[in-house]
Amino acid sequence: MNNNARLYWTAFYTKPRSEKKTTDRLVQEGYEVYCPTRTVVKQWSDRKKKISEPIFTSYIFAKVNEQLRNEILADQGVISSVFWLGKPAVIRDQEILAIQSFLNDYPLAKVNYGDFESGNKVEISSGPLSGQNGLVRRIKGAKAYLTIVSLGIEVQAEISLGHLKKVG
Repeated sequence: MNNNARLYWTAFYTKPRSEKKTTDRLVQEGYEVYCPTRTVVKQWSDRKKKISEPIFTSYIFAKVNEQLRNEILADQGVISSVFWLGKPAVIRDQEILAIQSFLNDYPLAKVNYGDFESGNKVEISSGPLSGQNGLVRRIKGAKAYLTIVSLGIEVQAEISLGHLKKVG
């Protein structure tokens, strides 16, 4: 692998339900790949089990240059690069670090219901994503679906509504 060119984080679209396997395979091949996960308790008819599931369904992140990006695209689990304005999406290092930090601090975070509704503009008031603005897409069960503009994708976040405040 040639790492001479400047490295940047980007996102890849994977085959359904293959995010973790694809990440493991690429890490074994020496790539710097990140698949954000959260721990959830799944209930089967005979038992409960804690499992790790991807936060971003069908997406993984990798630190690449153009050559490494093309090599990753050849993996059997990767479908395509994620593009923004006709170019491979570039994700800032601090955004990846913010996701990692948030998941380390709140691996089992739950949403407390409040007076938030679809369409509300919100600001995350505490925690690693503090100061980020977003738009509530919907609240369903214990999950708030937010669009965080700086990330450019819809983020499923289990954030306590106590960490959000309405903007405007």
